[in-house]
Amino acid sequence: MASFLGDLSVTSSDDDEVSEWFVDIQEETADDRMLKRFVMILKAGDPTATELMLVQLTDLDWTNKRSQKLFLDTGGLQVLVNLLNLDEENCLIGSLRLLGKLCHSIHMCQAIVDLGGLRYMVENLDSGVHLIQVLAAETISKVLQFNRAREMFWKYGGIDKLVKLLKCFCSTEENPMKDVELDHNVIALLWNLSKSLKTKKAICEAGIIPLLGHLVRSPHENIRIAVMKLLQEFASEEICKSAIQTKDLMRNIIKNLQTNNEELQLCCATSIFKFVDNKETCDLVRKIQGLQALVSLLGKAENKKLLTAVTGAIWKCSASTKNVAFFQKCNTLETLVALLNAPQSDYVLFHITKALIEFVQTPENRAAVLQPEILKLIMDLPLESYEVDWALSANVAKLLGACAIDEESVATMEQFNVIHRMCVHLKFSDEDLQASSAWTLSSFLKNIKGSAGKIRNRVRFLLLIADLLKSSNNCSNIEVQASICCLVSELIKDEYNLGGLSHLGLVSSLAKLTDTNDDKVRRYVAKAIGLSCHFEQNIAAFGEAGVTVPLVNFLKESKDTSVHHYSAMALSELCGEQDNIIDMHKAGALKPLIECMKSDDEDLQMFAADCAEKIRLLVQKAEKIRKAMK
Repeated sequence: MASFLGDLSVTSSDDDEVSEWFVDIQEETADDRMLKRFVMILKAGDPTATELMLVQLTDLDWTNKRSQKLFLDTGGLQVLVNLLNLDEENCLIGSLRLLGKLCHSIHMCQAIVDLGGLRYMVENLDSGVHLIQVLAAETISKVLQFNRAREMFWKYGGIDKLVKLLKCFCSTEENPMKDVELDHNVIALLWNLSKSLKTKKAICEAGIIPLLGHLVRSPHENIRIAVMKLLQEFASEEICKSAIQTKDLMRNIIKNLQTNNEELQLCCATSIFKFVDNKETCDLVRKIQGLQALVSLLGKAENKKLLTAVTGAIWKCSASTKNVAFFQKCNTLETLVALLNAPQSDYVLFHITKALIEFVQTPENRAAVLQPEILKLIMDLPLESYEVDWALSANVAKLLGACAIDEESVATMEQFNVIHRMCVHLKFSDEDLQASSAWTLSSFLKNIKGSAGKIRNRVRFLLLIADLLKSSNNCSNIEVQASICCLVSELIKDEYNLGGLSHLGLVSSLAKLTDTNDDKVRRYVAKAIGLSCHFEQNIAAFGEAGVTVPLVNFLKESKDTSVHHYSAMALSELCGEQDNIIDMHKAGALKPLIECMKSDDEDLQMFAADCAEKIRLLVQKAEKIRKAMK
């Protein structure tokens, strides 16, 4: 989710390559001549005249690129930089104010850095004059529009100076009113610095989080807003994230969430969205009464940015079953569903569907979502979402899959042609959408009688599945590989589908997928191989394709009982061909099979015993033949 920073700082750029600054100033104008005279007076060095000229220059329109270029070419910018290194207080203040005006152009920012102005401004942060500190922090924040400037600021010791200033602010119980502007400028400057990964890490290591934890209790809302926006920038830094997830800081975030300032509420909801990423933090938000505040903010649906942040925070907090139970008491599901009736951004829809996926893990919420009017709302969500790159459609597929846990639920959803929609999703190139749709289809085929048979007449669908199975061999996405294998294992329970896919290269595609170290893929590819052996020709074909040894290795290498179950099942089916039994024996299958016979899984015991018996009989037969030949 984007961080809505408002006007806390100028737009920053991570690209240090700036287009050439071309301004044609061959024909001199009256304004040009006036600007040149002002620069000449500045160069003269008289303190009183310099002060007056700085005031005059500050009042000019510096959005004009021609004026900026002329001021630079005539040496005016160099004079301003030199003034930063003088003890003339009024001249220094005037220079900082004018530099702040010039910083609207990134070309001028680069020139200031190149002329050494950034170093002098960093030194001015230690000034004993409050106004100089305020202006220095504000101007530096405007200068740091590119990574080179941020890193130079760090090298000049600027980060340590900012942390030192914040420590001074936090050392007194009440921050004087005169320091509010400096507080804000320092925090804005830190926010700008956090756009660079290197400087962000340096800020974290300087111990900024405890100081921000103090400032988030400031009596001034603009300071709390700035602090909350800065905190969000550290969501990607684990060392800072763990510090932010403490009870005291989260409590202050919730306290600010309960104010009437919508900008502050937005910042706090966004922070919850970014920092709640585990069950412990989810439960912490509930314990400090954060869930009530989030639910109440759903009533401010007209504020779209706030709604995006709040729905995102509710989704993240739904990872805890206790939180879902709380949301259920507050009728949150009904409120979220009602929001689907109104036009919403893709991000709001994305967050709502994510939350619903967590909600339907409980029977009561699942029954509510399966109501025809709600199912229709969900099915009417767009097939594709360009803004969030198919993610919304993937969420819909996951939500339907989470509901498809029994025959009754699937029968209800089947009225809305879910199978057709999931088949359409499989045609798209997005891997998350493919995997989500395949898992959902698998649940449908598993939980409704005769559903696999309904697909037998869809020749195009079987061709699509065959193509997906082949393409998954070249796909590194584990979920895609596992979900397609799972879908195939459900489809081939119908003998016509099994025959059709076998003729479309089922054996070779599954054989290639056995080259994996992932237990999830191992489980479903072994299951699909075992079920494929019900088509008799496939038994020998699998042996020729070399699947026997990988299946034995699954037993040896994996600690997952379900992998053992389906691998033993597949090996048991492959024993229908003597050459496969020989391959099992050579691969050392007997020892892992004996271990599987000790399992609590009765089916696994049976599969393993069957394989072991057939290997034993083959060994005995070979021994008899060997003795007879002697």
